[in-house]
Amino acid sequence: MANMSTDASHAFAVPAYGRSPHLEQCLRSLAAQTRRSRIVVATSTPFEGMREMVEAHGATLHVHDQGGSIGRDWNAAMAAAADAQWVTLAHQDDVYLPGFAQRTLEAVRHSPTASFVFTDYREIAGERQRPMTPMLWLKRALLELGFLGRRTISGRAAKQRVLAFGCPVPCPSVTLRGQGAFRFREDLKVNLDWDAWLRIAQQDGAFVYVRSALMLHRLHDGSETESAIRDGVRAEEDLMMFRRVWPDPMARALARLYALSYSNGT
Repeated sequence: MANMSTDASHAFAVPAYGRSPHLEQCLRSLAAQTRRSRIVVATSTPFEGMREMVEAHGATLHVHDQGGSIGRDWNAAMAAAADAQWVTLAHQDDVYLPGFAQRTLEAVRHSPTASFVFTDYREIAGERQRPMTPMLWLKRALLELGFLGRRTISGRAAKQRVLAFGCPVPCPSVTLRGQGAFRFREDLKVNLDWDAWLRIAQQDGAFVYVRSALMLHRLHDGSETESAIRDGVRAEEDLMMFRRVWPDPMARALARLYALSYSNGT
C-alpha cells in the first residue's frame, strides 16, 4: 500500500510551458508515488483551468515572470522548490513510475556523499513504450564505462568520464541537492543539462546511478531538440561540450559521430 505521508525532504519541480496535453498524466504519475513528495508546478504561461488541474493532483502552482528560455524555466522551477533538500526536475511530458521517489531516496540514504542521483529510463511515443534502440544501448554502455559496475562514483575524473563521449544521463530522471545556488545556463537551447552535469562533476559529491528504469521519457514531433538539429544549434552546442573534455581534433571527430547518431534517428 502506498505511503500517503509526504516526504518533506524531496520535491518534484515541474517546469510547465504552454498547454501540454501530457501535463496532467505527468502530475498523476507524481501523485501516485509510493513515497509521496511535494509537487510544485512553475510556469510563466498559465492557462485557464491550470490551477484547478494542478491542485487536483495535490500540487501547488507557482506563476513567475522569468520565462523566455528553457534554462529560465528550469531555474524558476528549481527556485520554487529550493527549500527541499532534494529536487527532481520533472519534465511535463514525461511519466514517473510509482517507485521513482522511493528508490531515489533510498539511493540517497545509502550514499550520504551523493550530490547527483539519476535512474535508468525508457522511451514512449504516443502512449506506447518504445523498444530499446541502439542509442539507448549506447547510452547505457557509456554509463557503465563511467561507473564500471559500481552504484556510486566520487572522483572527478570518473564523473567526467561518464560525460566525456556524450550525455547519457537522462535529464528528467536526475535528482539534485536543493537549497543551493546552482543554476542552469540560460543561453543554451539543447545541452544545458550536459553543461550542468559537467560543472557538477567538478564539484565535491558522488554521482549515484539507480539502474532500474523508473521513468518514461516521451518522444514527440516538434520538440525543441528537433528544431535545434534543423537549425544547426545542436551541432554547435555538442562541439562546445566536447571541447570542454577533449583536444580540438578529438572534439570535432566526436561531434561528427554524435551528429550522425541523431540524424539517423537512433
